[in-house]
Amino acid sequence: MNQLANHLWQSTVFAAVVALTTMAMRRNSARLRYWLWLAASLKFLIPFSVLVNLGGGIARPTAAPALPALTVVRVSTYFAPAPTFPTATPAAARSYRRFAMGTIWAAGAVLLLFRWYRRWRAIRDATLGAKPFQVEASLAALSSRSMIEPGVFGLFRPILLLPEGIADSLTPEQLQAILAHELCHVRNRDNLTAALHMCVETLFWFYPVVWWIGAKLVEERERACDQSVLNRGGRPSDYAEGIVNVCKAYLEWPLPCASGITGSNLKERIREIMTWRGAPRLTFVRKSILAIVGIATIAVPVGIGLIRAQALPPQPAYTYEVVSIHKSRPGQQGSSIGPGAGGGMRSQNTTAMQLLTFAYKVRDYQIVGAPGWLTSDRFGRAVRF
Repeated sequence: MNQLANHLWQSTVFAAVVALTTMAMRRNSARLRYWLWLAASLKFLIPFSVLVNLGGGIARPTAAPALPALTVVRVSTYFAPAPTFPTATPAAARSYRRFAMGTIWAAGAVLLLFRWYRRWRAIRDATLGAKPFQVEASLAALSSRSMIEPGVFGLFRPILLLPEGIADSLTPEQLQAILAHELCHVRNRDNLTAALHMCVETLFWFYPVVWWIGAKLVEERERACDQSVLNRGGRPSDYAEGIVNVCKAYLEWPLPCASGITGSNLKERIREIMTWRGAPRLTFVRKSILAIVGIATIAVPVGIGLIRAQALPPQPAYTYEVVSIHKSRPGQQGSSIGPGAGGGMRSQNTTAMQLLTFAYKVRDYQIVGAPGWLTSDRFGRAVRF
């Protein structure tokens, strides 16, 4: 849970930085702001801990083989009587909480997916009886009897779905502006990027920031297509009237990964269309700020991993090659512990208690609760490093 909480607040801080950046660039291209919000969305799929571990793996120090020194002040064992009634341990309680929270999360994700599936089915049903529709653009277009607004359906092979009789409801100029808007969605793969954010919403459906980012993505993608239509010579009045007429006659697309013509704040969009004067290009200073923020987003967690790896003690490379243990002969006298062949250790006719006191630098009375064979049985051991 701590890892999830850390991931959420880190992603929230990143989203806040993106929000401040888009506010500073509110007069620039909407497509740029859209990509910034998409980066804030995808950040939820990439924890900073991945980059920290990457930096730690790069700079993790190595160590020469060495026998680690062990020091023990007291070794003891306390045998408590078994409880009369079983009680839940803290580990079991944590396990129950994780199971309950996992069940709640899974239920929310399944309900959300089912809701989107029903909406997808409604769009797919509208395409089943659709007829081919001729448009000037090199894009498959269908005419449907449904009352859904003009939109693009499909992720990898999108099709343009138009309501039947739309050519009679709009002037040729208005229809061309609407088609230009939808072709902009196709060129920019807006359905595919919207599907990526839907994956984020499925995983983090319980977190309001994710839904706020989703609303910003829809807002900026529609604004970006508005700017594209106007930059290509579309008349603001024809375009605005076409959008209003579509909103009067047809329903909005019910799925985020199916791009329509309405979406976002319609009143604000119409005002921006009618007052459009072009978007200024990014200055060198703003390009530099974007580059610095992007590099810092990756470099800071990787640098933290590098620093942590340098501060950690080196991993011991000590291993045993051969360990030989045998019981001493009956009546064998004397015992010894000392160096063995190949830099190893050798003990003769010693008890396990003697080895423990030797290894941990303690007295035998400091080891409490040991079984009787620890002081009675004797063994010979040889360890080669």
